[in-house]
Amino acid sequence: MADLTRWLRPGDLLVANDSRVFPARLLGRRQPGGGHAECLLIDRATEPPRATDENRSSGTQEWWALVRPGPRIQIGSSMDFSDPGRAPGIRLMASVLEISADGRRRVSLAAHGTSVSDAIDRLGHVPLPPYIRRPDTDEDRVRYQTIFARRPGSIAAPTAGLHFDGELLAALETAGVTRVSVTLHVGYGTFKPVTAEDTADHRVDAERWEVTPATASAIAGTRAGGGRLVAIGTTTTRALESAAGDTGIVTAGAGKTDLCMTPGYQFQAIDALLTNFHLPRSSLLMLVSAFAGRELLLAAYRDAVRREFAFYSYGDAMLVI
Repeated sequence: MADLTRWLRPGDLLVANDSRVFPARLLGRRQPGGGHAECLLIDRATEPPRATDENRSSGTQEWWALVRPGPRIQIGSSMDFSDPGRAPGIRLMASVLEISADGRRRVSLAAHGTSVSDAIDRLGHVPLPPYIRRPDTDEDRVRYQTIFARRPGSIAAPTAGLHFDGELLAALETAGVTRVSVTLHVGYGTFKPVTAEDTADHRVDAERWEVTPATASAIAGTRAGGGRLVAIGTTTTRALESAAGDTGIVTAGAGKTDLCMTPGYQFQAIDALLTNFHLPRSSLLMLVSAFAGRELLLAAYRDAVRREFAFYSYGDAMLVI
């Protein structure tokens, strides 16, 4: 990363994902009975209300969630996530409305003493990667975020962005490399293992994305000036490729994307990719393989293993140009 300014050129455009991890993991008790309950919020089942509506009333929110213990949390079950020690005077309750074919629960959240969004923020826990075997801390709310994080909505950090700090961004700016952001809220589907024997049969769960008019305009200017579009991470790549569609022109817009890029995919938007080292049998690894080429990627991974590079969320990165 310290050498990044050597590989990028004046006129290149860095594109980052500005999604922010929110405390999506709720810990509480089943009602009645008081047995342990855990709920991971993964996607809004209803559109968020306007900020003025949210402020006027505590209201309710519906989410799709993963729950534990699954066999004991059925339709009609209730859960209480209140914690007087963390948020005195606030209650957050959930009731199960529906169970999908893959076991996810659609839950209705109701708050007392504040809005639902505020209750989640104050009572929720940071959903750290499962290989970090310790409880989350208040420090994780800062450390498990990228320097670009602005818009809450992800259940995991877009980890390629974790490699950047203010000093590196200043050096890149001095070198003539500009920067814009897109949004893609990282969901559970990003990490769902590939179990299909044929990669074409794998499906990625849809994730919310947005490209603003200002970002689309900056991208068009970079293209016109002969600069390269450098995506920071696979999530940024999914947002850009979704915005480009079949035309190859990144336009402003928003929506949900289930785009899954496997070898043979023709990239329309990006010219270079900065990304972490990913797990086998993951859609992330397939995306990087599609961009870099399978043999080059395998050679890079062999070199990374030989040099004892770190994998996973807080691990090392590669630049594919």
